[in-house]
Amino acid sequence: MATKILAAALVGLETEIVEVEADSGGGDFGKITIVGLPDTTVSEAKERVKSALRNCGLPYPRRKITVNLAPANLKKHGPIYDLPIAVSILAINNKLEINLNDCLVVGELSLSGDVRAINGVLSIALKAKELNINNLFVPSDNAAEAKLVPNLKIYPVKNLREIIYHLQNKKLISETAIGPINIIENINTNNIAFINGQTRAKRALEIAAAGSHNLLLYGPPGSGKTMLAKCLPEILPPLSYEEILEVTKIYSIAGEIKDRQTLISSRPFRAPHHSASGVSLVGGGSLPKPGEISLAHRGVLFLDEFPEFSRYVLENLRQPIEEGCININRAANSVRFPAKFILIAAMNPCPCGFFGDKNKKCSCKQQEIINYRRRLSGPLLDRIDMQVEMPRLSLEELNNDNTKQNEKSEDIRRRVLSARNKVLKRWPNNEYKNNAEIPSLKIRKYCRLDLASQKLLSQAAHKLNLSARSYFRVLKVARTIADLENSPQIKIEHLSEALQYRTHLE
Repeated sequence: MATKILAAALVGLETEIVEVEADSGGGDFGKITIVGLPDTTVSEAKERVKSALRNCGLPYPRRKITVNLAPANLKKHGPIYDLPIAVSILAINNKLEINLNDCLVVGELSLSGDVRAINGVLSIALKAKELNINNLFVPSDNAAEAKLVPNLKIYPVKNLREIIYHLQNKKLISETAIGPINIIENINTNNIAFINGQTRAKRALEIAAAGSHNLLLYGPPGSGKTMLAKCLPEILPPLSYEEILEVTKIYSIAGEIKDRQTLISSRPFRAPHHSASGVSLVGGGSLPKPGEISLAHRGVLFLDEFPEFSRYVLENLRQPIEEGCININRAANSVRFPAKFILIAAMNPCPCGFFGDKNKKCSCKQQEIINYRRRLSGPLLDRIDMQVEMPRLSLEELNNDNTKQNEKSEDIRRRVLSARNKVLKRWPNNEYKNNAEIPSLKIRKYCRLDLASQKLLSQAAHKLNLSARSYFRVLKVARTIADLENSPQIKIEHLSEALQYRTHLE
């Protein structure tokens, strides 16, 4: 008699339901055959299951076992199927009192029969709720994560014997209660008040935060580029609960949540080293996983020493910056990862770092400077909304203790939050969360200009040789500046400021 257990397969950030069927018959006593496109890890489950059953003192069918993972055309990978395979085998000769049609089982088995934690439980719980599967059996270490999804019965499983006794109605597992949730918050001691001077760069950072615009900071070493970039999370508005689940889901599947009982409530700040590969930056691999751009979703991606990244690696950013997602296509499957982030890039003006510095002479040859800047392609720079030069601070500015006089991150955050709330009111059903997401087709409706502003933009477009993309990005930045100034209409001064940030490196 064949038995069927519901399990789950992770495909990118999404979950597909898998039916685990087991049947006994034929010779080869004790042999387990797994079919249904299993990878090596899934095929090895038969050895883990055998040892777990023996060490838990549970009966084992005395005939050959065939386990089918359906649908057969979906590649199965990872140890997530260990527990449902074991349960399906035991269900062949053991009467189970509980209806398995309303149950979903996931978990990895140790040789002793203990159930180990897995990645992606939040995504699995969300799928179970979507399909009205009410009972979810997960490793005990994953129970708090699964409980983030309301109106599901979550049963924490510590070992194989425990779940079998529960399904036989001998000794029930207590449903996980909603307890205190551990919150992961970025501990950020960087307050913008500690940075002296750099008024123009601070203003650009505020605009970037309010409209989710990309920003390039360039200047000599020690001018405060990195410190300013690290202040950005402090002036961003808090994540909504929907965004919290979205970000936590990505980190859960990527295996970035260490204790598996946490909720990520702070906007991510990712700062990969310039030696990062293309796969680590945008995601991928034979079994595609999220990269840095997806781990920075709804937060900040900071690329320090921007030209030092491989040009090939940087070119991978072009489509995600434009689309807000990354499509990874492989022979076996295609997955899409979200990637709506604020890009903050920092660079020196030349290899030695002192080109244009008033106090220290540049030692680079002209061709070296040209080659250095050519590492950044025109199409990539075209996607960066604002470019700001940060000159070296004088000794007087460095020595002045202006902490009390300088504007604090909390004050800027209030203005940013006010500007973002205007965007949410402008768009019904929160269709777009910030001005950077406004599609070009709707720009003319929401970024209208008076005649004087239209004339200025036309002149600037010819003088700066703006592309169509740059043209619309200028309007989006101007819309953000107007929102920060509580102006329903984009005025000429808002447009003028937005155009000042489009000056390319020369």
